[in-house]
Amino acid sequence: MTAVSTPTKIARACWFCGAATDSAHFCAACGKIQALPHDTDYFVFFGLPRKLRIDSADLEKRFHQLSWKLHPDNFARASEQERKFSLQLSSVLNDAYRALRETLSRVEYLLAQAGMRKEGQHKQQAPPELLEEVFELNESLDELREARAAGGGAGETSGMRVKLEAAAKDFEAKLGDVDAELDRISGEWDAAVDAGANEAIRKALMGKMNEVLNRRSYIRNLVNKVTEELAA
Repeated sequence: MTAVSTPTKIARACWFCGAATDSAHFCAACGKIQALPHDTDYFVFFGLPRKLRIDSADLEKRFHQLSWKLHPDNFARASEQERKFSLQLSSVLNDAYRALRETLSRVEYLLAQAGMRKEGQHKQQAPPELLEEVFELNESLDELREARAAGGGAGETSGMRVKLEAAAKDFEAKLGDVDAELDRISGEWDAAVDAGANEAIRKALMGKMNEVLNRRSYIRNLVNKVTEELAA
């Protein structure tokens, strides 16, 4: 498994006065806006620990404060360098906010930073405990398609549609269970962060979250497939 890195504040020097700035957006010594670090982490960008249960109101407040401070209009008469930095930071600010404001995207981002959510790395496979239900669902979808192809009208397919609608509701309920499980593991992750847990513990928790996200993605795709078929 990919090693789990923990971004930290990296000692940097202000491009203008040379004072140490760490990961600050502005130099504490001269007040100049700073360049975007090449290893920017969205949690660090907002001055937050890498925890998954975030106070949404606090995140939004930080977003608006930074949006005002970094806005290009504030640097209209500044140097070209400062205008460039403002544009870069403002762009990343919006990306960071989109990534962290929702629980799912926050977990996705955390795992992506650890190299665990790369394209093609997580295969869409039916969870073992759902194999029978998925098989029955696919059979029902095939029956509906075959009935349509044979020219079956609404009366002939109504029973099939009712069965599929019930199956979709059942899988929607399973999504709720998956989200509850993800929230529970997120709480375990936050506790591990607070306790300064070692890499092995963090890897194990990320592995659990990755498995839950894969399961959620699979179930969501099933629900979408049924919804599209019923709307056809």
